[in-house]
Amino acid sequence: METLSVKTRDMYRGLRDKFLFSNDINSIYILLALYDLEENISSIYPKYMSRNDLKRKIKYVLINRDDSEIISSNLSYIIHEDINRLELCFYLEGYKHGYSNKKWTNIVEKKALDVYGLEEIYKIDHLFHFNNSDKSVKDMKKRCIKEIDNRERRDRYIESLVYTFTNKIIKKKIIELDKYINKQLKMNFEYNDIHISEEKHFLQEEEIDKVYISIVNALIKKMKIIYKEAFWYAVNDKVLGMYY
Repeated sequence: METLSVKTRDMYRGLRDKFLFSNDINSIYILLALYDLEENISSIYPKYMSRNDLKRKIKYVLINRDDSEIISSNLSYIIHEDINRLELCFYLEGYKHGYSNKKWTNIVEKKALDVYGLEEIYKIDHLFHFNNSDKSVKDMKKRCIKEIDNRERRDRYIESLVYTFTNKIIKKKIIELDKYINKQLKMNFEYNDIHISEEKHFLQEEEIDKVYISIVNALIKKMKIIYKEAFWYAVNDKVLGMYY
């Protein structure tokens, strides 16, 4: 990753945070322009976490509650768009860092010339984006991923941003879950009396913590995958673009 001035880095971070924490869509377009990725935008497509996966994780944590289906369904719905925003952010970050990484661009270019030859590179649509059969290519990708993992263990960039995002955006929605759920009437029969009341779906503090931790852990795992795949995809795009 090329060194950025403190002022430029702060500007990028400010735009990123406006998109993440304030859902400012214009900020993401400005970021794309600053990242100089407009020509590659057609290649950018994160694999979003499905709402069903999210629902299953929440339901598992609340398996002992009678209303676990209602809670997991509603909570996964109200935070799904927020999580998609986080996924897009990490995909763009990974893509930007991969596209500007000279070391891995050179490594992949050398491998591409060895495998395809100069003339063939001009004819192909993909390099090693999805190549999982060639052992030398698989080993090269593993080295790239390992380098990213080592940097993440040192810097905790992905983990820190996920924790910040979930604490600011997601946790409040978990705590205030009841106000997002469409209320249903419940009838209680006692002797000759009928009591009608609204169903409540409040989570206990311990349940809030369990749901929160489950979501955080799932997001950290998913964001690392998204970042690494975007990085690898971008390096290959960069090399291929040099031979158009």
